[in-house]
Amino acid sequence: MIPVLVYPQFDPIMLRFGPIAIHWYAMAYITGLVLGWRLLRRLVREAPAVATPLQVDDFLSWATLGVVIGGRLGYVLFYQPGLYFHHPLWALEVWQGGMSFHGGLLGVAVAIAWYCRGQGIDMFRFADRLAVTVPIGLGLGRVANFINGELWGRPAPAWLPIAMIYPQSGSDVPRYPSELIEMTLEGIVLFAVLYTLSRRPSWRERSGLLTGCFLLGYGIARTTGEFFRQPDPFLGYLVGGLTMGQILSFPMILAGAWLIRVAWHRAPAAAAG
Repeated sequence: MIPVLVYPQFDPIMLRFGPIAIHWYAMAYITGLVLGWRLLRRLVREAPAVATPLQVDDFLSWATLGVVIGGRLGYVLFYQPGLYFHHPLWALEVWQGGMSFHGGLLGVAVAIAWYCRGQGIDMFRFADRLAVTVPIGLGLGRVANFINGELWGRPAPAWLPIAMIYPQSGSDVPRYPSELIEMTLEGIVLFAVLYTLSRRPSWRERSGLLTGCFLLGYGIARTTGEFFRQPDPFLGYLVGGLTMGQILSFPMILAGAWLIRVAWHRAPAAAAG
């Protein structure tokens, strides 16, 4: 029998300065945005060039607003609309937690469309380069979930080497460390695939191709990861035993597959020019 791991009780607060506290979750968002920004400044200059580093700098504030506003609204609308309908002011209490990636994605999509239109930038080409950087933030976000001891997994066999007991779950049942599984799929694996594909000029030249790969890849990674994750207690399993995360990911898979098909048959940028 392999000894079962016990979840280490991390402090969700990274640093304290008197009454000011910096949480790991906030640091994950900040670090993900900064690392993604630095990588995007380099990616947009690769042939065919999409934007300037200065334009990327300007877009950072737009991306931040898209992530925060879209992520919070997505959580309110997708996960607990009834609660926030009766307590609308609670939707402003972002420090209490509750963010949706799918909502954040829609928020960033609006920010991309708005910013690129004003700057005269090809929206899909810019989104292609941005898509490569997104898994960095996703992976760090899952690490923060693990540190916070939230979003733990479904029951797992005790003999599984990575099975872990989460005391905060109220039971001593060994569970999958779903946060780390999702960190691996949505963060490490997805970034490795997208970055490798972005090294090929023929893939960069087809507008929308990398964006489609991200949508398809994330949808598959999230859907797979959800099989190891315990559903939110206020939602449980939905139609057909699916979770909300899986249901929201299906449109991404379809959109990604469609976008890949359209982009692959589109003339490359070099040939089109």
